[in-house]
Amino acid sequence: MIQWELKTAVGSMFIVASEKGLRGIYWKKQDIPFASSLRDRTEGMCMVRETVEQIESYLRGDLKKFTLQLDLIGTEFQKLVWAELLKIPYGKTLSYKELAEKVNKPKACRAVGTANGRNPISIVVPCHRVIASDGTLGGYAGGLPAKSKLLALESLKL
Repeated sequence: MIQWELKTAVGSMFIVASEKGLRGIYWKKQDIPFASSLRDRTEGMCMVRETVEQIESYLRGDLKKFTLQLDLIGTEFQKLVWAELLKIPYGKTLSYKELAEKVNKPKACRAVGTANGRNPISIVVPCHRVIASDGTLGGYAGGLPAKSKLLALESLKL
């Protein structure tokens, strides 16, 4: 695995990739070696380069749907929640309650919220599109200012 820091207007993102695909987009540095250049030919760097290109395009407002190979690591329940997150269209939001209903666990809002919060691939697996039932932002690993900027980018002025 390899790591790359991408500095953006939303904040620094730490992209982690394996030979199988994108493993994470984190808001904090991970205990994984850094690549010295995007031109490196080490394992995972093709995925890192593609992720950087797509994130930058998304942040310019030019990309609405990511097409990256994902290497998600989590429990079966987490993967179920994350798969549902991938179905939330650009420019739309769901509440934690609605997300729980979509994974057929209507009484598991907290568990769904926890799985959402443990999503390792921020932005690409759009956990920022999940908000509280009352319309407030709820939480976000990258912080509420980052979540607010991402939603504003998608024309959701929350």
